[in-house]
Amino acid sequence: MEENRIKTCPKKAALHNLGCKVNAYETEAMRQMLEEAGYQIVDFSERADVYVINTCSVTNIADRKSRQMLHRAKRQNPDGIVVAVGCYVQTKAKQARQDEAIDILLGNNCRQGLLKAIRSYEEKRSRVEALAAWDGSQPFEPLHIAKTAARTRAFVKVQDGCNQFCSYCIIPYARGRVRSRPVEDVLHEVRLLAQNGCREIVLTGIHLSSYGTDFGESLLHLMQETSRVDGILRIRLGSLDPMIVTEEFAREAAGIDKICPHFHLSLQSGCDATLARMNRRYTTEEYRKSCEWLRRFFTHPAITTDVIVGFPGETEEEFARTKAFLEEIHFYEMHIFKYSRREGTRAASMPDAVSDAVKAERSEALLALERKMSGEFRESCIGKEVEALMEESVEINGGTYAVGYTKEYVKVALKTERNLSNVLVKGRVSGRIDDVTYLMVEF
Repeated sequence: MEENRIKTCPKKAALHNLGCKVNAYETEAMRQMLEEAGYQIVDFSERADVYVINTCSVTNIADRKSRQMLHRAKRQNPDGIVVAVGCYVQTKAKQARQDEAIDILLGNNCRQGLLKAIRSYEEKRSRVEALAAWDGSQPFEPLHIAKTAARTRAFVKVQDGCNQFCSYCIIPYARGRVRSRPVEDVLHEVRLLAQNGCREIVLTGIHLSSYGTDFGESLLHLMQETSRVDGILRIRLGSLDPMIVTEEFAREAAGIDKICPHFHLSLQSGCDATLARMNRRYTTEEYRKSCEWLRRFFTHPAITTDVIVGFPGETEEEFARTKAFLEEIHFYEMHIFKYSRREGTRAASMPDAVSDAVKAERSEALLALERKMSGEFRESCIGKEVEALMEESVEINGGTYAVGYTKEYVKVALKTERNLSNVLVKGRVSGRIDDVTYLMVEF
């Protein structure tokens, strides 16, 4: 809007994102909000008039990193306006209010007020604060993007909040209850992204599988509608609750040509007793069945997951069951996390804490398993015909290669001097380059 324009010499704004893909989308939306208001966007390492840090609070380490970036911004320009946004502000409001590095506090669902908050601070030179109350009445926050810096791929936020209340997780308290974005609003944004050259979108949310449950819609229907947008060649899905993958879901999803066979099914533990303490709402048998449905309807799907080691009460026997289950499912990639106690969650008061040394030992064992299984999945691609969406040109061992990703999200490289950014390439995987990082594609 015209009243939001900076009418004098453009002020500079810098943004920094911490955390998940949803945060990445929200940071991009704020970036475009500032650009439309006339700000010049600069790198976070530069001196700026406004610093916006989209914080994370999923672990204690995330809290610490959020504080570090806020203090770094204030050091870079003591006269600059430092804006703390998101989960850390929402869950640690008391600490944030006491932090003199922060000039503006914007909790979740308050990002659309960014420009108004900056103007208010400039007028009064006193702290501005807006936090969500989470009384259950909050709508989906109306943020939008029309382009993405990467151009090839864009994250599209379609859902916020979580009703699961896993015993270790602070996110329902940071993000509130489930809220979904109307289908037509999603489609409008996807069309804009396609018109601006984006070829791949990632549907993402805090608990993506809950999409539409608040107004009678479903994620599957959104996938089908999104696939009809001209110009979009691929659709990826963010992290899924395994219970969404039924026979019908897998069959219908496989019928959508643009859906990438790359599925992140969050597991957390391969032991039923541990899953029960975590308040995860499925068993290992149900999880196994979800993977079987995907492998029945998709050819060679890439299944990835998250695993927490050292959850309170996790015995050697329980860990052994988890490791055996991971080997059985045989994932493409796994993200391994050592349990981090979060004040305010049920797990924080659970007995039988696991020592840091044991957590580290178990983490290393699963990381070694992850490297083995990931390597085996990549090896299984050799000799296969693949389709890769190229993203950039890089130098590898003295040669120039176009690098991109297959539908399964395996990184591949094609030796060429041509700029193939945002071009879909089909070819056969012929071998490895650079030991483990790339697979080589030949026409």
